[in-house]
Amino acid sequence: MAFPLPRPQGLQLPKHLLRTIECQQGAVRAVRFNADGNYALTCGSDKSLKLWSVSRGTLLKTYTGHGYEVLEADSSYDNSQLCSCSSDKTVIYWDVATGQVTRKLRGHAGKVNCVQFNEEATVILSGSIDGTVRCWDTRSRRMEPIQILDEARDGISSLKVSEHELITGSVDGRVRRYDLRMGQLHVDYIGSPITCICFSRDGQCTLSSSLDSAVRLLDKSTGEMLGEYTGHVNKGYKLDCCLSDKDTHVLSCSEDGHVYYWDLVEGSLTLKLPVGKAVVQSLSFHPTEPRLLTSMEGCVQVWGAEPEDETVDSAQ
Repeated sequence: MAFPLPRPQGLQLPKHLLRTIECQQGAVRAVRFNADGNYALTCGSDKSLKLWSVSRGTLLKTYTGHGYEVLEADSSYDNSQLCSCSSDKTVIYWDVATGQVTRKLRGHAGKVNCVQFNEEATVILSGSIDGTVRCWDTRSRRMEPIQILDEARDGISSLKVSEHELITGSVDGRVRRYDLRMGQLHVDYIGSPITCICFSRDGQCTLSSSLDSAVRLLDKSTGEMLGEYTGHVNKGYKLDCCLSDKDTHVLSCSEDGHVYYWDLVEGSLTLKLPVGKAVVQSLSFHPTEPRLLTSMEGCVQVWGAEPEDETVDSAQ
């Protein structure tokens, strides 16, 4: 039995801009921390995928092989493999060290919006505008998916996998939770097209953002709405939402150039973080520390809870 940790006093939120990275890959469609939070992946409208050192803001490698803009990427738990998806209808499985394409996975009938490894990186899951989720075995040479989930009535905009559970968000306004072990499907109706879906860190809740400019927290097992967070603008773009590293705050991108932080329990707006004058398209919260990545147009911003003088020195 695990006792809940006491709520930390003076909780630190990433609100100090540590550095801005000029990615030079067109518009950055998505930015993602890797599994341990030391590296960042950026997906470019110029068809490239780039790997960065977060602490130094330096480019480590560029991955080219997609035929159109890259929309999302994920790294394996051991940082040895990457997967990415694109408007070119393909998913690519990459070798991190060599930068080579290990496999190019074809089968989706339209652009692929989201992609993720399972925890062991033995399966890649991809969701597409064609309304399907496809599951690909990374250890096999088979070119066909091992499973196709086609319950959605419109495009899949977002998916997340955790142990034996998969959640998907669709333009049909529904959150679907698949219990892959039991072969069961649970559906929660939100109503508005969903742009992003994720699990809470404790695995008990799901968080979804939708085009009615609202973020909703649902009890995973009952579907009961536990919280609704509003104030930001999300009407026309596929924007990210997430929870902070300790599940204390809900975060969302916004079309008004800010990132919004709400207190998870109270539902009140804690911080409206000014990023710039354009749409904040993507964000990623560090797995264990109060650190945040955001993307706007062609740049990525790294945010921390405290200004970092020594990091700036080491980067020069």
